[in-house]
Amino acid sequence: MLVNSELEVGRLMLQFKSWRDYDKFQRETHRAYRFIRSPDQEEFLRTVLATSKSRTSVLKVGSILWRAQQGHDWRAEHPQEDLEVIVPAPHPPSRMKPRPDRANEGRANPKGIPYLYLATTKETAMSETRPWISSPISVASFKLKKKATVIDCSRYHDKFTFYFREPGPVKRERAVWTDIDRAFARPVERSDDVADYVPTQVMAELFKREGFDGVAYKSAFGENGFNVVFFDLDAAELTSCQLFSVKGIDFKFEPSDNPYFVKPPGKKK
Repeated sequence: MLVNSELEVGRLMLQFKSWRDYDKFQRETHRAYRFIRSPDQEEFLRTVLATSKSRTSVLKVGSILWRAQQGHDWRAEHPQEDLEVIVPAPHPPSRMKPRPDRANEGRANPKGIPYLYLATTKETAMSETRPWISSPISVASFKLKKKATVIDCSRYHDKFTFYFREPGPVKRERAVWTDIDRAFARPVERSDDVADYVPTQVMAELFKREGFDGVAYKSAFGENGFNVVFFDLDAAELTSCQLFSVKGIDFKFEPSDNPYFVKPPGKKK
């Protein structure tokens, strides 16, 4: 991992060329170069790393985080000596921790390389599973085993920037990191193309290579929830697990575009 002085020197020397640099990086990883990086991609990633120094956060040993999985297991109870009742129970520990030998594509991890995705609140963890009314959800608490330094991608997730003219270095840097924050915060959908994950996966791997423990980013569900993905599956230990049932879902809607109107057939203007 680069020491602070090296990062500071890099930050002073490297600047983003444009406030649209993340868009360019995203397009190239989608359509041009993915496994072999172009010079522009390499320069972009060096600049991301150099400007990441001020975006680090430290999580204390013993911090409690949460992980949720839809569904449940079963447990046998004996209310009477001659009676056995099978009742729903939370998933066992083996189901609540990522399997070390397999993983689907994720916001930060490529297929086959599992990371540990946790949330700062149990409500956020449950919401991230996209449950429906009456859905059973197993929710586990995890305790951080060591101090963890993560890249904080939660600062500008709700901002939108646009410039008609290229701004100065400070505004360029903030605009690019705004796009990075929004990319990590965007909800993952089952219908997403695998290529949609590549830009954030590449950046997460960059942070992993440089010795950071993970990436924190804003959850799209709730105002106060955050997600933290750890590169080490053993960064936190499971301490308890409880079964929950969804009793209500509060959707909020707001228009994001103007409506269009359809003229009835045969009607004159």
